[in-house]
Amino acid sequence: MPDQVGGDPRARTTSGRWRVLGVTGGALLYQVRCLVDDPGWHGPLPNLGHRVFLGRSGASLRRLNGQLTFADATSVLFSRPGDEMHVSHPLGDGDVYTCLELSPELLADRPDAAQWLDRRGWDGSVDERLDLEHRMLVARCARGMDRFEFTERMHRFVGRLLSVSPIGAGEPGAEIERAIGRRPATLAAHRRLADRAREVLAGSDFRLGLTEVAEQVGCSPHHLSRVFQRVTGHSLTTYRNRLRVRAVLDVLADDDGQPLGTVAAEHGFADQAHLTRVVREQVGHPPARLRRLLTAAEAA
Repeated sequence: MPDQVGGDPRARTTSGRWRVLGVTGGALLYQVRCLVDDPGWHGPLPNLGHRVFLGRSGASLRRLNGQLTFADATSVLFSRPGDEMHVSHPLGDGDVYTCLELSPELLADRPDAAQWLDRRGWDGSVDERLDLEHRMLVARCARGMDRFEFTERMHRFVGRLLSVSPIGAGEPGAEIERAIGRRPATLAAHRRLADRAREVLAGSDFRLGLTEVAEQVGCSPHHLSRVFQRVTGHSLTTYRNRLRVRAVLDVLADDDGQPLGTVAAEHGFADQAHLTRVVREQVGHPPARLRRLLTAAEAA
C-alpha cells in the first residue's frame, strides 16, 4: 500500500492521509490522518480482518458490530474477520491513528495464537508506557529500518500488547456489568455519560474544570466523578492527564524546539515543573528525554 492521500486503495473507505511505516510477511503497519468533510457516519469499513487500531490524537465515534464507543488518543481496538465498523467525527477531522494488520498465518505461528484467534474483537484503552512503546515504534519506522529489524520489533510489540494491555484481560466490560447487576438500562446510561465526558475533554484545551465538564454533560460533579470511575476504572483527573500527556508527546515528537514552558501553558499545566512531574509520573521519563527518544537515534 503506497503512501497517499485518499481512501484505502484496497477498499472504499473515508479519505485520509496514509503513510506506510513497515511491511513484513503477514504484517503491515501504517498511520492515517482522517480527512472528512462532514461529522456523519461513514462505513462500514470492509474486510477489517485482524487489526489493531491505536489512537494517537483527536477523537471519533466507532460503532463496532452495533456497539457504540468513543475513541481518542488513549484508545485501542482489536478487530477480527467478519467485524463491521462505522466511524463518525463529531469533533471534526484530523484525528490520527496507527493500524497494525496481522495475517491469520502470522498469528497462528505465535505461542499466544489462541489468545488472538479465539476471541472476539476488543475496544478499550492502553496505558502510558505501552502508548510510548507504540510511538517509539512509529518514530523508529519513520527514520527507516530493514525488514529484519521491523519484523523483530513488530513481534515484540504484539507480545507486549497482549501481556500488558487489557486486550489480554478477558472480555470487555465484565467488571462494570457485574457492578450494575441486572440493570442494563443503567449500564447503558452510565457508559453514555462517561463517553460524553470523554468527548467534552477531548474537544477542550484542557482548561475546563470538573464543574464545567459536569455542566456540559448535564449532571452534578459528584455523580459524574462516581460514574466515570465505575465505568472506566480511572478518575476524571487521571483520564484528563492521560489525554493531555499524549497531546504533549505529539508536540515533543515534532521537535520544533518549542520551549517546555510554552508547551505546559498550552496544555493546561500550571507551569513547566507541573508538566515535568505529570509526564514523568505517567510515562517514566521527563519531557526533555522524551523529545530525544521520539526524535533522535536514541530510540533505536
